[in-house]
Amino acid sequence: MNTLTLPGFATDPTRFLFFTGKGGVGKTSLSTATAIALADGGRRVLLVSTDAASNLDEMLGVPLSNQPVSVPGVPGLEVLNIDPDAAAEAYRQRVLAQLAASASEQERATVREQLSGACTTEIAAFDEFAALLAGEGGGTPHDHVVFDTAPTGHTLRLLSLPKAWTGFLAGNDRGASCLGPHSGLKMQEARFNAALRALSDPALTTVVLVTRPDPRPMQEAARTAEELSALGLSHQRLAVNGVFHASDPNDPIANAIEALGRDAVRHLPAVLAALPLDEVPLRPFDTVGVPALRALLSGDTAPTTRVSASEIALSGEPLAHLVDELAAHGHGLVMVMGKGGVGKTTIAAALAVGLVQRGHAVHLTTTDPAAHVADALAGALPGLKLGRIDPKAETEAYIAKMMATRGKALDDAGRALLLEDLQSPCTEEVAVFHAFSRVVNEARTAFVVLDTAPTGHSLLLMDATGAYHRQMMSQYEGKGGTAHLITPLMRLQDADMTRVLIVTLPEVTPVSQAAALQDDLRRAHIEPWAWVINKSLAATGTHDPLLQARLVGEHRQAERIASGLAQRTFVLPWLPQAPVGVAALGALVRPANAATAP
Repeated sequence: MNTLTLPGFATDPTRFLFFTGKGGVGKTSLSTATAIALADGGRRVLLVSTDAASNLDEMLGVPLSNQPVSVPGVPGLEVLNIDPDAAAEAYRQRVLAQLAASASEQERATVREQLSGACTTEIAAFDEFAALLAGEGGGTPHDHVVFDTAPTGHTLRLLSLPKAWTGFLAGNDRGASCLGPHSGLKMQEARFNAALRALSDPALTTVVLVTRPDPRPMQEAARTAEELSALGLSHQRLAVNGVFHASDPNDPIANAIEALGRDAVRHLPAVLAALPLDEVPLRPFDTVGVPALRALLSGDTAPTTRVSASEIALSGEPLAHLVDELAAHGHGLVMVMGKGGVGKTTIAAALAVGLVQRGHAVHLTTTDPAAHVADALAGALPGLKLGRIDPKAETEAYIAKMMATRGKALDDAGRALLLEDLQSPCTEEVAVFHAFSRVVNEARTAFVVLDTAPTGHSLLLMDATGAYHRQMMSQYEGKGGTAHLITPLMRLQDADMTRVLIVTLPEVTPVSQAAALQDDLRRAHIEPWAWVINKSLAATGTHDPLLQARLVGEHRQAERIASGLAQRTFVLPWLPQAPVGVAALGALVRPANAATAP
């Protein structure tokens, strides 16, 4: 490979490389291609996924594990997936082993209970992440550790945890939290301090902010850059992925795509314009398999097949039909789920506007820490209430409630200890779950459209919902009270109450992650109601050679969806102008008998 063709982030890398950004911008492709390029250059490289919904196994063709696995065909490259469930079990065993031999079975049972929630799962995964930064573990150290992170909101929380836990544990040797007894946490405290030092050292750590040539992911990248700088991660670069240059001047779709991208790069937010910039061109092939990933950064060509848009017809109905069916039920929870970057927020906002068009009051809210529903609406609409489950605000409210209730009967020392425990980062997960439960309950009598966080973060919330359900069923088992007990999970399982919509792009990675999400939901006895294929090029009629080559992959994924993945399918074409604002969203879902704006 000619290393001179590599972008800047791969030519002079620090030991730790983080690829982060809004879902769907290509973090996994760029991080994996970079790891391959470094290994091809003779370096020992560890590629780590921190995303609970990672698809590295599909891209590299190797089964992932929470232990390093060699990648065939790439000497020097190993890959590791931080599996939250495996990490949580290993963490529980490690904390229990730290208890004194004299600890009673009741004390051990108490610790097991403290370590049974979704917060422990998150912290355990973080603990493994911190160990990598701290340089722990046997064997020959890797020259580079490349992190393929979860979408922005989840990653910001992950990268903030070293500072949060370092502050929480400093001088704290009392009580217990979801980390276990504080007195047994000196090993973790040293690990978190080492992780914080590594993250803050520009000679060790680089953050590559990945974006598409599109204003929305660029705005999120700008916010991320500022928040990471506040956390001490100031060594940053910008990678604009998927830059397209039209080759057919007579193709209006191709020209529109190029113009939009060119305009977005020209008007970069100031914080991004100040960073070193790398552009990665849009390629005519799916980035699956080592040869394609090598070609992604090197500029090498890969064999492609062209097919005209007229040869591909995606089977699916328009979004207006979807809203008609939802409206007929009169109320309920509509959960819009999927991989980051597939357009969940746009679809959720359009459905909410469509339901209002049909005479219903709607609460549109989000569990996504990045929270862009207000940007999508860009205005108000009578009958539409806009909300957000804000982790920070929910945590503050939850702490105040616990202090007013549980703390009421305690003395000053007891209240101080309770407040200290509630200031643990674990509290956020509990507070967000309680807010989510209130939203689910609201849908009993009204429409609630919920724009969820990207897949991995949403699965953690589903884990918390399941844990609460099991706790309640166990608590009332044998007492004759379960017949009248209805938990949030039971409402999600009720097809008359909840309709789950899975949104995907007609590309291999989003479809694979959508299928994996559907499997996870079905294991929780939640059956998705329909799939939405967003941004279909096949529906545009393009004849640009590069875009036609990409239609082959789109056709393959459409057939995959139609062959049994989805019970119902709805299709939204790629649009030259992003549907921002109430009027534009309403146009996507307007009833057949309506001709005016909402």
